[in-house]
Amino acid sequence: MQYNKLKKKPFYHCMIKRLFFFTLLTAVLMAACKDNDSFSASSSLRLTFSADTLRIDTVFSESPSATYSFWVFNNSGDGLRISSVRLERGNQTGFRVNADGQYLNPVATDIEIRKGDSIRVFVELTARVNNSPDPRPIEDRLVFSLQSGVEQSVALLASSWDARRMNSLVVRRDTVIESANPIIFTGDSIVVERGATLTLRNTTLYFHDGTGMLVRGRLIADSCVLRGDRLDHMFDYLPYDRVSGQWPGIRIAANAEGCQLTDCEIRNAFSGIVCDSSSVELTRCTIHNSRGHGLHATDSRVVLRDCMLTNTLMDCLALHGCQAEVTGCTLAQFYPFTAPRGAALRFTQTSHPTRLDFTNVLVTGYEDDVLMGEERKDSMMDYRFRNCILRTPEVTTDTIGFRDIIWETPKDSVQGKQHFLTVDEENLIYNFQLDSISPALQRGIGCILPQTKQ
Repeated sequence: MQYNKLKKKPFYHCMIKRLFFFTLLTAVLMAACKDNDSFSASSSLRLTFSADTLRIDTVFSESPSATYSFWVFNNSGDGLRISSVRLERGNQTGFRVNADGQYLNPVATDIEIRKGDSIRVFVELTARVNNSPDPRPIEDRLVFSLQSGVEQSVALLASSWDARRMNSLVVRRDTVIESANPIIFTGDSIVVERGATLTLRNTTLYFHDGTGMLVRGRLIADSCVLRGDRLDHMFDYLPYDRVSGQWPGIRIAANAEGCQLTDCEIRNAFSGIVCDSSSVELTRCTIHNSRGHGLHATDSRVVLRDCMLTNTLMDCLALHGCQAEVTGCTLAQFYPFTAPRGAALRFTQTSHPTRLDFTNVLVTGYEDDVLMGEERKDSMMDYRFRNCILRTPEVTTDTIGFRDIIWETPKDSVQGKQHFLTVDEENLIYNFQLDSISPALQRGIGCILPQTKQ
């Protein structure tokens, strides 16, 4: 018995202590809740916003935008009640808003924000057709009406661009496409059948993920841009327009009649152009930012004049068993997303005769050697470089294949990205127009034509 009494005494003491701490904790929590649950209707108190203006990227009319958001903070020192949240122009602009879980239909009402708390507001846009070939601005204001009668607002800004949409296209007879408005291709890839010619003029073609172009006949393009269809941002600092691999690119099938592009730009593709046993001719064209190759040709005829092939995960220009003439071109390998990366120029021999002629060509990049060529094995392989800058170890035993060459090395005062006006790796902004300090410009090497900033 004595043993049991001794055991019970600490148990009761423990219960009393637990009850005391529970009561104290309850009192503290009730006091805290009471403090947090107080609300003020004073006209001197205001909300704070993470942004006073929400800017939405350019969108295609009648296509939903990505979802954007901002925060609404209550740092006023007391709880605040929002009587309503509304769009100043009602439903005229196409904005859709969700405030703290409530969709504006046409308003959201009775939202409480306790002291020190916040809510998140989500905004989307589906713009109406604006009947213009150019992007048009869209403006509205999101108005927050407090219980005190005070009104605060956040500006909503965007641009809308009318576009033609084509779900699929199979070209079986000669077809010309020319459009002041951009064209969005979705669904299956564009197919140009044998015996048919597709001519593209003076337009921008946007390709959805998985939608590319297969040419079995002939493709002719003049003054066109071919790119992915994302106009928004992956991150605040990174527009999708600077992200590679957004669409497959152009494939020239074996024995096709070929591809002829003039003053065109291909960007953000997986591989810009892949040509198999056919022909491709590019004049004053740019192929930029490819996750695969810029131009990959096998057993084909290739002519490049005044072109820029830049920034590819694989090779900027790969020629396997080709007959190629490359004149006044820039091959620059500064692909930013990963390393190792491919060469600026690669060529190999196949069972077909290989004849390569490079004149006034700049071949450069990050690595010490960005030119990967196969040595002559027999009369089936012949290549000549004249008046070029080549970032590769100097070749001293082949005076026929290499004439008037500047052998670029990492020790040169001007080399690699210093040739160009802009190579901004942090923001992925590139302008491969030659800088005035570049020896390439002084000797007429590389593409010297003006180029828009990438």
